[in-house]
Amino acid sequence: MENFRAFIIKMKAFDLVIIIFFIMLSIVNLIFLEKISVWDQLIIINMGVISLILIITFLEEKYNSRLVTIFHYWYIAPLVLLTFKELYFMIHPIRPQDYDWLFIKIDYWIFGANPTEVLQKIAFPLLTELLQMIYGIFYLLPIMLCLFLLRNKERVVFEYAIFSIIYGFYLSYIGYFALPGVGPRFTLHNFEMINVQLPGLWLTNYLRDFVNIGESISPGTLNPAAIVQRDVFPSGHTMITLLVMYLSVKLKSRSKYFFIPVGTLLIFSTVYLWYHYVIDLAGGALFMIFSVWSGKYIFNWWQRYVGQEEFHYENIKLKDKNGR
Repeated sequence: MENFRAFIIKMKAFDLVIIIFFIMLSIVNLIFLEKISVWDQLIIINMGVISLILIITFLEEKYNSRLVTIFHYWYIAPLVLLTFKELYFMIHPIRPQDYDWLFIKIDYWIFGANPTEVLQKIAFPLLTELLQMIYGIFYLLPIMLCLFLLRNKERVVFEYAIFSIIYGFYLSYIGYFALPGVGPRFTLHNFEMINVQLPGLWLTNYLRDFVNIGESISPGTLNPAAIVQRDVFPSGHTMITLLVMYLSVKLKSRSKYFFIPVGTLLIFSTVYLWYHYVIDLAGGALFMIFSVWSGKYIFNWWQRYVGQEEFHYENIKLKDKNGR
């Protein structure tokens, strides 16, 4: 037992979150194996991810290699996308009913109209082009924040930011199981006509195709609403973008001057571009608040358990441009 504890205390807090989440996914696959056609392959992948984390932890401790340490911090970037695609094979078979009807009803009750249809009245190609480009850099925002913090902050601040982001992503993924949906581009609008009814300028169509492929919709797909990823509620784009904006302010990073305006436009783009209902944004905001509140307790609990420095906002010190 002592040897086991001596090993696991070398893991980071974000390692713990990932291992627990992939164990949970494996359990869900086993429970619903009759509905998930590739359940065995997904479990093998999950065990592979957990094994990778254990190997990285072992190598970092044994060889104290800078290269291994860098990989330890950055392996989660592709892992977020891998997890996202695993959910594609799980959510719809387990939860075949979509709840777009509920989201539409709530939006209409609040606004007396469908917000995406209202915003279409003010749409013009240049704005659409700009917002589609901003929407497309979503996954870069957390990476950019971590790069800013890596240069100018202490290790515990950097690790807390990584933990907060991966924890936030995985909380939003859990939400997708609760209330699956496909979004207004399939329910309130004609998906096949989006390039005509909401045109951009030069890059919009290509960027849309890129987003569609990421959600398992290849060009020319028949009945895309039937196969698209169920990732509407809560809005992960809203949740993680708000989290990045919040962290950039609370961690006293100069990057806030970039993330606040860009993040605001990105959140607006989720409705303007027909990806989300407004209630999805509200859900994303609530998930973000819960993530920030609970995440700090979990992170500091683990830091105490492994004998590492706890994180507290009031202890953050500003450094000059030379990092001193």
